[in-house]
Amino acid sequence: MSGKIYLVGFGPGAEEHMSYKAKSAIAESDVVIGYTTYIKLVKDLLEGKEVVRKGMTEEIDRCIEAYEQAKLGKTVSLISSGDIGVYGMAGPTYEVLLQAGWTPEHEIKVEIVPGSTALSACASLVGAPLTHDFCSISLSDLLTPWTVIAKRIEAAGQADFVVALYNPKSGRRTQQIVEAQKILLRHRRPDTPVAIVKSAYRRRQDIQLVRLDEMSDCDIGMLTTVLIGNSSTFIKAGLMITPRGYANKYNSLTGDAKAGEKAGVSLTMGLEGWYACLRQYVQDNDGLTLEKIATYFSVPVGEVLNAIAAGNDAGEHKAALIAADKLSEVVTACQSWGRLRGIVRAEAGAVSELFLQAEDFVQRGDWLNIETDAFHCHINWSKVESAYFACRESKSYGVNFVDAAGHLVFRLLLTKDDGEFSAEKLASYQATWLALAEVSNHD
Repeated sequence: MSGKIYLVGFGPGAEEHMSYKAKSAIAESDVVIGYTTYIKLVKDLLEGKEVVRKGMTEEIDRCIEAYEQAKLGKTVSLISSGDIGVYGMAGPTYEVLLQAGWTPEHEIKVEIVPGSTALSACASLVGAPLTHDFCSISLSDLLTPWTVIAKRIEAAGQADFVVALYNPKSGRRTQQIVEAQKILLRHRRPDTPVAIVKSAYRRRQDIQLVRLDEMSDCDIGMLTTVLIGNSSTFIKAGLMITPRGYANKYNSLTGDAKAGEKAGVSLTMGLEGWYACLRQYVQDNDGLTLEKIATYFSVPVGEVLNAIAAGNDAGEHKAALIAADKLSEVVTACQSWGRLRGIVRAEAGAVSELFLQAEDFVQRGDWLNIETDAFHCHINWSKVESAYFACRESKSYGVNFVDAAGHLVFRLLLTKDDGEFSAEKLASYQATWLALAEVSNHD
């Protein structure tokens, strides 16, 4: 006799927010298995059912119990609030089944019944905070290393995602929410809107709308979901709203498209147009360094170099990608440029400027070392993914070495003689550009 396992997400808990499919799956089941609190939330649907209650830390036991009951030919509902596939029991159940040798072709059938997630339920109570790109991160470090969680928060903050925090705090885990706040404050204004929603659509529902710099001082527990806005999110009339982005294209929600924009067509700063937009910005703003341009557009220097190299209309800036098979030739070629200025930037912002000759470079395995009587500088050459010639007419001429993420590893620049770049150095530099560049836009 074959059984069946329903993995049922029943939403926030109130019956009116349960899907028809969730109710019918429970009604069809002989056995209902769940965490004690979940069982209480659907108790009105359990008459005549065999009910198996499990504690908070008995997740795997619930999965095993569901499989054992299904092997007896019973129809089983393993229930979870929210969506059972979002921080729910669907994943562990499949892991247990697959480890036991089960496959989708097995006579025991498994069906997931999705439900409204905690983040969508909480969002509906405070307005429309999830209208644009968002991500969810659990602060529980019971099964995930904190270093991984912190890295995800850092990435979400840097990328300007709206962030939903699950499992933000418990009786024993009290510092994680504080650390999350510290990380996000590196990238968000202190007055960034935050919604703290406890027990959404349940008897003890509680909602707090606060600032990011107030977040960790609020009443937060395991039944709380925290929604943190992005740089555009605002609160008005008691509603937390994240704009969809219409202001980027239209003069108002009902107004005409802005100059250069067209309805139904990607923004001028879209995938096809943003390189041209960056070059136009550089053309309109003289005196900008590569770092200042990168900061303005919140991209690594490598992306700026890509954009400049893609056209001939970036004002005083010109750039060209060096052919990948000629990277090893660059340092040797630099010997004809005479005295050089090397620049190495640390992630925290420190800048080292070193005066050297190209013959000072020594290659040792993965490391390119600069060795003089005055200093030693060690550059991890294995991190160099690509290199670009880049110049600003009469101001700087050099080559930039960047990693796979587009971040600057180091830079070599020509030096001036008596306040000017010599014709001999410039001719040598231009010859090297023409010889090694993949595509040249150098005059």
